[in-house]
Amino acid sequence: MAAFSQRESGLWQAKIRRKGHPTQSKTFEAKKDAEAWARDIENKMDRSVFVDMSSAEGLTLKQALDDYEDQVSKRKDGYDVEKIRLAVWRKDDLAQRSMASLRKSDFAKWLSKRLDTVSEKTGRLISPNTAKKELAIISHLFVVAKDRWNLPVENPINGIEIELEDNSRDRRLEMGEEDKLIAALSKSGCGDKRANPWILPVTKIAIETAARRSELLAIKWADVDLIRSTLRIKGMARSNGKSRNKAKVGGVRVKFRDVPLSQKAKDILNGLYISNDSIKDDHLVFGTTETAFEQSFKRAVARAKLDDFHFHDLRHEATSRLATKLQIHELMKVTGHTSTKTLMRYYHPKAEDLAKKLG
Repeated sequence: MAAFSQRESGLWQAKIRRKGHPTQSKTFEAKKDAEAWARDIENKMDRSVFVDMSSAEGLTLKQALDDYEDQVSKRKDGYDVEKIRLAVWRKDDLAQRSMASLRKSDFAKWLSKRLDTVSEKTGRLISPNTAKKELAIISHLFVVAKDRWNLPVENPINGIEIELEDNSRDRRLEMGEEDKLIAALSKSGCGDKRANPWILPVTKIAIETAARRSELLAIKWADVDLIRSTLRIKGMARSNGKSRNKAKVGGVRVKFRDVPLSQKAKDILNGLYISNDSIKDDHLVFGTTETAFEQSFKRAVARAKLDDFHFHDLRHEATSRLATKLQIHELMKVTGHTSTKTLMRYYHPKAEDLAKKLG
């Protein structure tokens, strides 16, 4: 039987003690609400369908996000981006709700509101693609909460549909643009206190290897083998665990791929090496942060007067160039793509080049 008691505050507490079940208690403003809750819980216990929700009720979304960041996000390649999305969720009113109380309707309302929000960074409305990635974090959080933390919760994101916009890019360097970009990058040190000497070599290596910016800025000299003409690119192992090339570093599983170096790439790296007598294996090859690099690169693009050009477009450029020299299975080893479908998003051959092949 349930027991009811009134607190000094005037609130009513219902408490249920049943053999074979953990004690259940909850506080209400009115006694009738406490009695209704107790009847519902006891009925579920009688029918053996009761699920103890206390663990999920005692954990807020914000607390769960903190645990998720420490245990999951920090092990992802894209953590630098994901931590920004986690910060968005922590500021939301839903973050104060318990994991047990969150429903599909809550996130459907969130989505509608989010798509009407103007981004402080771009000054434009939040795109459906951005909102989808933000919801994906919550979806995976609930999967982790249920499967790894044993919380009695279901994924409230299941069934929420978002009509996505096509944001795929096919921007490549047009005739003369590479020279303009290199010239702008070279001038970055002319009396500019904000100069970043690393943007030129990083950009050149990106064009030669198709590596991502985050991958290049994480390279250490121990990863460079100029004798074998290879560069080992490392990153935190993704949750799907598809990569077979893995090793444990400091207790964290790390994936890697070995990328071949062209003679131009070798010359750049060799020049950096011999110009610094104090280099050690655990030193970063490029001594700059992603934020500093992004700012410097944007200023260089503005000086070069390139229209709508991003650093990530160099991955499209490099992949398309390498495709003329490598077989598709070889190209995937270099770029790190796990399927031809994702690889093809970066392969944009120029019609004139294909015409040459036709003779």
